[in-house]
Amino acid sequence: MNSLIKLELARALRNRKFLFFSVIYPSALFLLIAGNADSTAKVDGTGLTIPTYMMVSMASFGALTAVLMGNSERIAKERESGWVRQLRLTTLPGRGYVLAKTAGAAVVSLPSIVIVFVVAAAVKDVRLDAWQWFALTGSIWAGSLVFAALGVAIGYLATGDAVRPITMITYFGLSMLGGLWMPETTFPRWLQDIAKWLPTHAYAALGRAIEQSQAPRAQDIAILAVFFVLFAGGAAWLYRKDTLKA
Repeated sequence: MNSLIKLELARALRNRKFLFFSVIYPSALFLLIAGNADSTAKVDGTGLTIPTYMMVSMASFGALTAVLMGNSERIAKERESGWVRQLRLTTLPGRGYVLAKTAGAAVVSLPSIVIVFVVAAAVKDVRLDAWQWFALTGSIWAGSLVFAALGVAIGYLATGDAVRPITMITYFGLSMLGGLWMPETTFPRWLQDIAKWLPTHAYAALGRAIEQSQAPRAQDIAILAVFFVLFAGGAAWLYRKDTLKA
């Protein structure tokens, strides 16, 4: 399994398009959204400045990009090409393939988080305590596993031709409705009521709680846990179904 993880990392690092969207794109969006914003203006109801608020949003968005986009399309295409079938002939267990995909995407997601933090601190003078920087990095990185499981599930659900539109709809829908691109306080009330139950909303809320020196809300942790079980369970079921067909 270690060899497969190394292979996944090498392939991801050679993919310039993937690196742009997962590492550079979130930082560029942060500069676009918060670059001209008043560094002292605060987002309603949060007590956080716009740069501080959007830093967590874009770091979460970058990790989401790496684990969701990186997993779903590659798995669907490998199934179609017969690569997954070939791996089943080796001693690698089925869970090893899924874990290798998840681990490879998670490792690549770390630079996207760190670069957003560096840009926010250097350009918009975002300042936090040392423990907050470490806690933010850990919570956003660990939380991305929820969406890594979703990426695996989509990869086994969709065909090579259908996987991109399905992934893009899911990706942009979760990002926008979850409040990663703009504060959900700007949404109509009915849309805010929907957004608070989405995993992306709960995901970013973990980081914002750390920025406020508060403990994460139990509701946000529970939402992420439930979605992780659903996505991981769905991925496992789809994998077994795909195995039986083969």
